[in-house]
Amino acid sequence: MKDFRSVADAVAAEIAAGRLREGERLPPQREFARRHAIADSTAARVYRELARRGLTVGQVGRGTFVREAPGAPAPAPALSEPADSRVDLELNHPVVPEQAGLLAAGLEKLVRSGHLESVLRPVGAAGTPAAREAAADLLTRGRWRPDPERILFAGNGRQALSAAVAALTRPGARLGVEEFTYPVLKSIAARLGVTLVPLAIDEDGLVPEAVEEAHRADPLHAVYVQPVLHNPLSLTMPARRLDHLADVLLTSGISAVEDAVWAFLRDDLPPLASRAAERTVLVDSLSKRLSPGLSLGFAVAPEAMAGRVAGALRSGGWTPMRFPLEAMVRWQEDGVVATLVRAKQREAGARQELAHRHLGDFRTRGAPSSYYRWWELPSPWRADTFVAAAARHGIAVTPAAAFSAGRPRGPQAVRLGLASPTREVLSRALATLADLARSAPDEFAGE
Repeated sequence: MKDFRSVADAVAAEIAAGRLREGERLPPQREFARRHAIADSTAARVYRELARRGLTVGQVGRGTFVREAPGAPAPAPALSEPADSRVDLELNHPVVPEQAGLLAAGLEKLVRSGHLESVLRPVGAAGTPAAREAAADLLTRGRWRPDPERILFAGNGRQALSAAVAALTRPGARLGVEEFTYPVLKSIAARLGVTLVPLAIDEDGLVPEAVEEAHRADPLHAVYVQPVLHNPLSLTMPARRLDHLADVLLTSGISAVEDAVWAFLRDDLPPLASRAAERTVLVDSLSKRLSPGLSLGFAVAPEAMAGRVAGALRSGGWTPMRFPLEAMVRWQEDGVVATLVRAKQREAGARQELAHRHLGDFRTRGAPSSYYRWWELPSPWRADTFVAAAARHGIAVTPAAAFSAGRPRGPQAVRLGLASPTREVLSRALATLADLARSAPDEFAGE
């Protein structure tokens, strides 16, 4: 059986050699599967892998197209045989040793409370009064505490984000985003028929003047922004930048979706929603704070928008189950959430130190409180080639193109997610990647 990565390598080589040209349409996945004698499911994985490397782009209703034909040497095929178990530096789920024990104690109380039947019943987007109060405490940052009556719940953070975008836009709408943005947001926009408008960023995050300029050229319906620990660059907006952006939103009448999923790592900083409350829907989630298997999304919506966000949650089938709401209430009351947040803040610093130790000779960036590292690769490495080479060592990393909101050619960079492996596994993976980056891609072309 062919490995999907080897098939993706072969297509990448065709693109690099110019035999598949920019803009050329790939065959439908079923036809591709027949040509390569692979299963349909394997073909789907190949197409996802090509998109992840930034080599192709899918267009709804049209198909999959070659994004660029770089004219560089073909990606190195096999730097080594694929590892038995992959080290995932793409997905980012912070885990600390005390996590399971603390969460288990809360669940034990819930199961023994005598109310298990009631907590397994359905619940609406508004949740319960107790859940809204607990969520308001959980989401408190700096001196800002959301109004519990403005809090809505979703099954997970992505659903909360989808509902917020759906509520503030419509098919054909223009949604301003940072020029490097959360890849899932790109998928949400494509599904909703929303056009993304890339906006300039600098060392302080989203540039407010870029929002004004884009709005003057053709009105924006909303903007999506990550003010704290931006994914993938780990940027955090200083207070003066947040004030300026809030002024632009209030003056222009533009609404904002504020993604605060990683902001718990900097819970001393009040959000954009504290400055432009009537124009901002803040979205957050439980899973990063607690555990990836504990999904619960939050949307803090101003009164004028709450009905639309709640309607989007209901129509999308994104309302939560009652059980995670009840569990969240108990974990918040027992101090489990606060304990795990502090532990994960400390762990982020330790992992960034590991990254600096192994990658200090390279051009990387990552805030001490972040679980990401952005790595500008040394020449002559290309991002797609490096991603393929890392995969041959059993390490999954994300190319810069996955985050690009507009430019077909992103920088030759990758994002490393530092959260998911153990420290020991992470250290070995970073050492391997550093050795790989110090080598020349063409050294392995004949292997």
